[in-house]
Amino acid sequence: MTASPLRSIGVLAQQTGCSMPTIRYYEEIGLLPAGPRTEGGRRVYGDAAVRRLTFIRRCRDFGFSIDHVRELIGLVDEPQRPCLEVRDIAAKHLAQLRAKLAELQALERSMAAFVCSCDTACAGGPTVDCAILEDLSAIGRGSGVRPASGCCAPADRAST
Repeated sequence: MTASPLRSIGVLAQQTGCSMPTIRYYEEIGLLPAGPRTEGGRRVYGDAAVRRLTFIRRCRDFGFSIDHVRELIGLVDEPQRPCLEVRDIAAKHLAQLRAKLAELQALERSMAAFVCSCDTACAGGPTVDCAILEDLSAIGRGSGVRPASGCCAPADRAST
């Protein structure tokens, strides 16, 4: 069996899609073991680092927090632990994503209502009469936007 090729941090960055500062950060916080140093003092990385860094990047791409990535790495490093632990972390993250999605959908509806209120009440007039600016500065309304009747559905806005 031959030893895996060692690569510089720049090559590791290219192969994994991570930046060099990100790789250093992951080393600093203990997610990625620091590579051994050459005689010249430069760090080099083997295939294990490529796999670990790819795993970390993919976790982050899916929106897992650093703490969750740390938990998942712990599970990778202890392969005898039950898979249900991984599933539970993923299920918790899925619930968080769904909550964020619901918030974004509510925000989208509110923004569509803002645009619609402007279209029906004041579009083309001076900004002093702008319904959007009035709604954004109204005290006591919170995030409640008054949708104008008959417009503001997302499908209505897609055609403009």
